[in-house]
This record gives sequence, structure tokens and C-alpha cells, in this order.
Amino acid sequence: MKIAVIGGTGLIGSQVVEKLDAAGHEAVPHSLSTGVDVLSGQGLEGAMEGADVVVNLTNSPTFDEASPAFFRDSMDNLLAAARNGGVGHFVILSIVGVDKVPELDYYRAKVLQEELLRGGRVPYSIVRATQFMEFMDAVLTWTADGDHVRLPATPIQPIAAGDVAAAVAEVAVGAPLNGIRNIGGPEVFALDDLGRLTLSRKGDTRSVVTDPTAGMFAAVKGDVLTDTDAHLAPTRYTDWLS
Repeated sequence: MKIAVIGGTGLIGSQVVEKLDAAGHEAVPHSLSTGVDVLSGQGLEGAMEGADVVVNLTNSPTFDEASPAFFRDSMDNLLAAARNGGVGHFVILSIVGVDKVPELDYYRAKVLQEELLRGGRVPYSIVRATQFMEFMDAVLTWTADGDHVRLPATPIQPIAAGDVAAAVAEVAVGAPLNGIRNIGGPEVFALDDLGRLTLSRKGDTRSVVTDPTAGMFAAVKGDVLTDTDAHLAPTRYTDWLS
């Protein structure tokens, strides 16, 4: 099976390509560095040539009000190229609970991406993942202030990027879901507690202050970013840290 992986050189995409190739498929990575521009459409026709499946793992360069335009324009170009190329399955990666946090520009943008895919007349699959373990370092920088990091107690269910890539690869070679598959890590943490655990394991002496108003995740109400009924990945956070 030939699979075009758009965004195939990034954190998730490179691992998806590796896993698909190891399973005997022909996974071709595409990105700006290979001459494919999802916003201008440059290189998309060639990327879709002969592809049975396209996996779109591109992401907006910002999380602000500019992100909806990125997903609208990129999906319009990708879906048109997929239809013209006769692609039979279109896969995207989204976020568990994405439709339950309308306060965040980026989450609204991802909902728009999902809606465009559903209306795009190409059989599709949406893989929704919980928060990546690899993003925790960035989260700890958003509200750092000297010797303290302020974090809300938002429940999250961290999943390793390698487990996300494995799930995306599995869905890509299967029949189109024409729906959503939720995937998540095996454990749920309060974000402030996860911050304390991370700093402790790294030997970082900063302290975490619980602040319900701090950072992007302050806009999240309840446990909407978790799903204990999802397909649970095997990697535990402390094992990943080690």
C-alpha cells in the first residue's frame, strides 16, 4: 500500500513513516523541505500520485486566531488534490475533547479541520489523541516565573508520541472509519501534579503553584481532555521520563 504522509518529517509524521515502512508499506514523507506546500498547493498533485491513503499531520504554526485560516486553506487544497488523485482514504490527527473547548482558538480550528474532512467526499478517519508527553516541557515554560511554575489542576491523560504514531499507522492501513477513534495514555493526572512529577524527575528545583487561571489549559472545564474508554496506549509517563 502506498501512503502519502503530509507533514511526514515532524515529530509524529517521521515515526508514522518509519512504522509503515517497517510493516512493508510504501510510506512517502512530504513537507516543505520536500517541496510540498499545503497552503499554496505546490507539490500536492505529485504527492498524491499513486497514493492509496493520505495521512495529514501538518499543523498550524500558531495556536491563535490565525490557526483557522491555516486549516481551512490547507484542507481545501489537500482534499481537492486527494479527490483528483483518486485517494481512497484520508486520515487526520486531532485532539480528544477538541469540540468541548470552544474558548480556545486552536481547538476551534481543529474542529473546523474535522468538519472539512467530513464534508470532503473522500472516505476518512479521524484519530483523536490526548495530550502528548513530549509537550510537557513546553507547558512548563508557558507560565514559568522565576522559581515557580503556575499550572491549573486540569485533568490530562498524557500519551507518548510513539504510541500516537503507532495508532495513526494502524488506522491508515485499515478500512476508513468514516468516524473518530479516540486514543489516550494509560493514566490520568492533574496538570499541576504532572508538573511537579516532571520537575522532580528532572532534578529541577522550581515549585509548581496551583493556579486555575494559568496558561492555555485554564480554559478547559472538567475532564473533557481525557477519555478512559479510549484505546489506551501502553507507555506510562514515568517510564517515558526514564
